[in-house]
Amino acid sequence: MQQNLTKSIFFGFFFGIIAGILTGYLSNFYESLSSSIVNIFDFGGSVFLKVLKMLVVPIVFFSLVSGVANLNNIASLGRIGVKTLSLYIFTTILAITISLSVGNILDPGSAVSVVSEEKILNINSPPSIGSVFLNIIPENPFKSLVEGDMLQIIFFAILFGGCMASIKQNKVLLDIVFKLNDLVLKMLEVLMKIAPLGIFCLIAKTFSSQGIDSILELLKYFIGVVIVLFIHLFVVYLPLVKLIAKVNIINFFSGLKQALLFAFSTSSSSATIPITLNNLEKSFNVKKKVSSFTVPLGATINMDGTAIMQGMATIFIANFYGIELIFTDFLTIILTAALASIGTAGVPGVGMIMLGMVLNQVGLPLEGIAIVMGVDRLLDMLRTSLNVAGDATVTLLINKLEK
Repeated sequence: MQQNLTKSIFFGFFFGIIAGILTGYLSNFYESLSSSIVNIFDFGGSVFLKVLKMLVVPIVFFSLVSGVANLNNIASLGRIGVKTLSLYIFTTILAITISLSVGNILDPGSAVSVVSEEKILNINSPPSIGSVFLNIIPENPFKSLVEGDMLQIIFFAILFGGCMASIKQNKVLLDIVFKLNDLVLKMLEVLMKIAPLGIFCLIAKTFSSQGIDSILELLKYFIGVVIVLFIHLFVVYLPLVKLIAKVNIINFFSGLKQALLFAFSTSSSSATIPITLNNLEKSFNVKKKVSSFTVPLGATINMDGTAIMQGMATIFIANFYGIELIFTDFLTIILTAALASIGTAGVPGVGMIMLGMVLNQVGLPLEGIAIVMGVDRLLDMLRTSLNVAGDATVTLLINKLEK
């Protein structure tokens, strides 16, 4: 099912490029006909974007509430829980910071400039760093939900889910939240069925005016994400494995090869949990009480690969549409990605919803998602492998620190 969807999205992306270039070429001879075709593309793409926007807030809210409410064993595990959660959030912040830094150097998307028809945030004077943090706390959470203020929604969802987890005999309430989360994820599944058509329309509209230049900039984005994934692996994970966990690097890869290959082929950290547990316990003698907590938790909140994609994609889309990001925008991106990683559902399509959330928070057009979505499948495979390597790294660290 997922493979068929991936193929459909790729075909939608590929044929969208061809249709867009041909439509742009047609405008040289039949401008009115070309304009009519572009309007059709615009309508189809707008329908897809509106449905996508409709799902962003409910998916973020219910996914976070159910995820955090499900972490009620952190308190009982005490020291291990705090260390594990802190390490996962710390590596996620590092991941998106590295991604934004490399993105600013590579500057993907800067060679083209598209005017978006979406309403874009017009920032006249940059807010202070203090106000960015202060604005995380909503005065009225319902207003935040209606207006789509993501940082405030994330804060309220984490608080709501955490308090729910602390209430005794809350099974009925938890069941309701989990069912609502399943419902919005089912809606996302339905949306993904029309995604190939929506992507075709959005890509065709974009390439009708931009042509081959857009393809070259997309390639720069793809290479940028791959570079940062490897930087994060070799600069963050492997030094921690070698210096603190005292595990040989070759042994690390050798012991985890099954889990890493499975993660690469399935693009699912959650589906890889049993193999990751087995590899860690048999190859590295990790204590079961440690791995049984850190690995499932990592599959839920360790989103370093996704954070890397979000950072690079945000810079690419900002450059693509000629929008300048300021320092507080970068700070907002880091905060949003780090907070959203707690409890985010590990299902196909949610990565793009999370990217939509980040774009919305800094006032960038959501139509940019369609451009990066065409190359996302291979990147998803790579970043899932990185996430599993991160789960293993943190597990080995905790196992060493708890001896």
